[in-house]
Amino acid sequence: MQDRGFEILGISLDKKKEPWLNAIEKDGLKWIHVSDLKGWQSQAVYDYGIKGVPANFLIGPDGKIVAKNLRDEALKSKLKEIFSKS
Repeated sequence: MQDRGFEILGISLDKKKEPWLNAIEKDGLKWIHVSDLKGWQSQAVYDYGIKGVPANFLIGPDGKIVAKNLRDEALKSKLKEIFSKS
């Protein structure tokens, strides 16, 4: 969906680099991954008010959060709604 302006960014709350990178490879996660390796002290925890993991945020082209913490059918439905408008 990258050709339609959709990108996935994984932000890790890991503290150890090697296990984090190994998990990405093992699970075949093909999107962009970042981490400051500070765990729950990560700036992303504060910036996005993360209370638990996994957490997800759909951020529009304007930088505003469109939806958060959607799972399964709710996530599919929201993505369908977003892409039907484009």
